[in-house]
Amino acid sequence: MKKTTNIVALLLSGCLILSGCGMSNTAKGGLIGGGGGAALGALVGGLAGKGKSAAIGAAVGAAVGTGAGVLIGKKMDKAAQQAQQIEGAEVEQVTDNNGLQAVKVTFDSGILFTTSSATLSSAAKASLSKFANNVLNQNRDMDVAIYGYTDNQGWRNSTKEQSVQKNLNLSQERAQSVSSYLLGCGVSASQIKSVEGMGESNPVADNSTEAGRQENRRVEVYMYASQQMIQQAEAGTLQ
Repeated sequence: MKKTTNIVALLLSGCLILSGCGMSNTAKGGLIGGGGGAALGALVGGLAGKGKSAAIGAAVGAAVGTGAGVLIGKKMDKAAQQAQQIEGAEVEQVTDNNGLQAVKVTFDSGILFTTSSATLSSAAKASLSKFANNVLNQNRDMDVAIYGYTDNQGWRNSTKEQSVQKNLNLSQERAQSVSSYLLGCGVSASQIKSVEGMGESNPVADNSTEAGRQENRRVEVYMYASQQMIQQAEAGTLQ
């Protein structure tokens, strides 16, 4: 009976989240930080990410209080607004491993790279420069994770297994290209916690169509609360 009650509670929580899709990170931060816990955090992340969201943020090992969640939510709201000003950036609200609000910024390969290449285009460099200067460098107390993805198309004269590996390698190179360029724009190396290629895993669209494949060829940049930010939020000193 207790198990059934827990499931119902989780479903009701999901309904609350769905009905509050227009809520700001500030409001959601209060809900999640106030006791929604990891289950709510994972649920929000799955809904907001249009697919399997990357796991971001090192778990702090203790529930973050309501007040801290609200303060972090305010910071994430501001960062999301800044990111929305960058051409070619799709901004979404997600959660980290602590159930705290985070910001996901997706750049698709049509903006970042030519086909089968990890070399940044001039337009991509312009967008990433603005992203570095106007967003990341303005939020140095946020940690960053960068993930690269590809579609599932095979490579000429390669077996399926070889193509999967080549796509994995290409996604890593693309993620690294984005990371290296952001570092060149003054982003602190200590701020970027993860740079990883995910290959053709976790598609967000149908790989059987060209439009879908273009969506799947992407680089995702996550901004989430650092340990320092969490501590400042808990102390009530986060600005």
